[in-house]
Amino acid sequence: MSKPFVFGVTGWKNAGKTTLTERLVAEFARRGWKVATIKHAHHAVDIDQPGTDSFRHRAAGATEVALVGGQRYAIMREQVEPTLAEVLARLAPADIVLIEGYKREAHPKIEVRAGDVPSLAANDPAIAAIACDTQPAETGLPWFRRDDIAAIADFIASRRG
Repeated sequence: MSKPFVFGVTGWKNAGKTTLTERLVAEFARRGWKVATIKHAHHAVDIDQPGTDSFRHRAAGATEVALVGGQRYAIMREQVEPTLAEVLARLAPADIVLIEGYKREAHPKIEVRAGDVPSLAANDPAIAAIACDTQPAETGLPWFRRDDIAAIADFIASRRG
């Protein structure tokens, strides 16, 4: 199985990572690409709610629970945080996997900036471009306005090889 084409969206808190990721998903889907996403959170995440049957299964000791219905399913696994490679290996094939977060991983990514924040690109050679409202002075990387979704998508697509 070949490695999926992955591209990340990274930046500091409240920079607009989720908004950019959402808009890129819509743009690539509009272009006919099959898109998968991975969202990394630095806090405890639980998509399950107390009182639901699946929550009760986990509380009783199940280490993995599949919740299946209608048009989607979710698999919840009790384990220490998996590596990005482990998560990628579990995804179905897609034309692109957009990764939000994982700022310390080595996959290519675009840094989203809002306001006067320290540069991530200065210390991360995997950052291939910057999206912010004013042109950054400290780098020679390609720069896009945060709302120029078509140009950002074109840039990402050009790196697909």
